[in-house]
Amino acid sequence: MADILYTYKNQVYANITNLCDCRCEFCIRSHEDGVGDAETLWHKKDPSLEEIIAAMDEFDFQGYKELVYCGYGEPTCALENLVKSAKYAKEKYGVSVRINTNGLGNLYHGKDIVPILAEVADSISISLNAPTKEEYTRVTRPNFENAFEALLEFAGECEKMIPQVKMTVVDVLPEEEIEASRELAESIGVELRVRRYA
Repeated sequence: MADILYTYKNQVYANITNLCDCRCEFCIRSHEDGVGDAETLWHKKDPSLEEIIAAMDEFDFQGYKELVYCGYGEPTCALENLVKSAKYAKEKYGVSVRINTNGLGNLYHGKDIVPILAEVADSISISLNAPTKEEYTRVTRPNFENAFEALLEFAGECEKMIPQVKMTVVDVLPEEEIEASRELAESIGVELRVRRYA
């Protein structure tokens, strides 16, 4: 079975699904089977809630203050397991919760999921990837036509309900595109973080 919890750079991550509604050009899962101390992050089938909770109970959270939902899939595709397991981790182990997402959960589920995420998320990191719809679509290759607009709307709603919201781009972008991305994020009240491409 694939690793459900794994550590990378002194943080603990929850890998709860391999489902994703994007095919990003730079996605690490197209190059490696695992990250950090995970041998593989590829599930033969996505773990059940019971399996996720069992993995949490087997993990030693001592020294870890935050649990990050980020693996080889989009965590909001497993929304119910995300929320229920995050509530469990917060209550039992006292960790804060961050969700790393592509920001397309509203499109995937056909409803506004931000209030649901706000029940458990202390912070959320949303992959912007590019400052324009054309470049975003080329790089991210989402399953939805109006993904870029939905992503921006999602980020704006998160900013109203979740304590810490960031949008991210990867440092392979030209400097002018990074600055344009920063301006776009700030226009909806969100900070931009430039991620290092591993």
